[in-house]
Amino acid sequence: MSRWTSGADRWRRRTARVGLVGAALAGLVAGLVVGGPPAGASAEASAAAGGRKTITGEIDGAEYRVELPARWNGTLVLYSHGYFLAEWVPEGVQVANRVETEQWLIEHGYAVAASKFKNDGVGYGVQDGVTDQVALLDWFEEHVGEPRRTVSSGMSQGGLIAALLAERNPKRFDGVAAMCAEYDTHATWNSGLDITFVVKTLLAPGEDIELVRAGEDAAASRDALAAAIDRALETPEGRARLALAGAVANIPGWYAAHEPKPKTTDELVAAQSLWTKWAYSYGIGPVGRTELEARAGGNPSWNTGIDYGRLLARSSQRDLVRDAYAAAPGGNLDADLKRLAKAPRIRPDAKAVAYQYRHGIVRGTTPAPVVTLHSTGDGGAVTDQERWYADQIRRHGNSSSLRQLWVDRGGHCSFSSADELVMLRTLLDRIDDGQWPSTAPTRLNASVSAMGPAYQKVLDLGTGADLPLEPAYTNFTPPRMLRPSR
Repeated sequence: MSRWTSGADRWRRRTARVGLVGAALAGLVAGLVVGGPPAGASAEASAAAGGRKTITGEIDGAEYRVELPARWNGTLVLYSHGYFLAEWVPEGVQVANRVETEQWLIEHGYAVAASKFKNDGVGYGVQDGVTDQVALLDWFEEHVGEPRRTVSSGMSQGGLIAALLAERNPKRFDGVAAMCAEYDTHATWNSGLDITFVVKTLLAPGEDIELVRAGEDAAASRDALAAAIDRALETPEGRARLALAGAVANIPGWYAAHEPKPKTTDELVAAQSLWTKWAYSYGIGPVGRTELEARAGGNPSWNTGIDYGRLLARSSQRDLVRDAYAAAPGGNLDADLKRLAKAPRIRPDAKAVAYQYRHGIVRGTTPAPVVTLHSTGDGGAVTDQERWYADQIRRHGNSSSLRQLWVDRGGHCSFSSADELVMLRTLLDRIDDGQWPSTAPTRLNASVSAMGPAYQKVLDLGTGADLPLEPAYTNFTPPRMLRPSR
């Protein structure tokens, strides 16, 4: 059984572990406060009247939660969550990546808030996320008080939302903290199509698999892709083709947050294939695409005109592919690339492409300072997203307003609370002082260590284990994105 299996059960265990569980209050109308200050009251007045407050409710069908400290320092951290599958929706509303982060912020005088977004936050809710977070900020300013400074924070897909909020509301946010983010989600879905296209063409030829517009066949297509991946792992030739599938999207061979990076070719391919199976066949494969297509009004992804040989030549994983084919007695890379070249292509729907360009891509303006945090082995939101984002900021914003931080681990969003808080404090220092503090890895790791053992745990999304790890900030140069949207 894979490290990512038993998804629903593990996700529920994770929500209990990192503090996502909360009581959903049905039937609340927009603006209703439970246990919070009256309309128009300031946070300072609320604290004087009764100390720390928890405020919950709904705005336009989107559940929200606000946590107010006993003595508010005037800073609000508005958090945007990542992509939820319908089977893996946490209860309650998450206001930070980890519960320890939430607790530390509140204990140190910060207010934290988040909307879960409409539709229980399921799927490609970028448009909803931007709208619902602004509505919550409006509510906060009216019913609690206007923050002295507001930070837009988010993880994964929520990192995109966090950046979009500041770009589109430049006078309302003082900084952005984006973790394991995807800033060009259109590129993510196109690369995801490339991965499953290679799997279907080379590992499941002739099978009834619909990669896009799958409709009622989505679950069967998803399961057929996963089964093809499992079969392929059993032979050298299959593993070589899996390496090719991952390489066309720059997917690294490092899956586990708690283990060192694999070293042998077979180990690297096996780890890479876990991303291929769970992130790209299950996560944003045929079932995930069905949800996106319903929002976008059609299929936004395509591979017309794509030369997979050229993608491979530019891939950060091309050496792994060559090593895997060299180890496969019956493997023939040239022949497989020719099969891909001859396979029928997939065309997009223009309306859906336009939807993605409106809602799924940052411009790269920097009306406020931005700090990003990414793990070097992330194959769910690949590291080339950070390089692309920095390029966009050089074109459209101010590069001096950006700092990009790296943690040397496998896994998606594999950060400790200390990692997250050190990133946030780096941003807050920049907001307060007008210049960045040192972001040398030695300094950052010393700051992580100083937080103490209670803040050192890192969740492995594959196993569900939550274990303490050594500080791992590092220097890193990500590869170039293979299929950027611009």
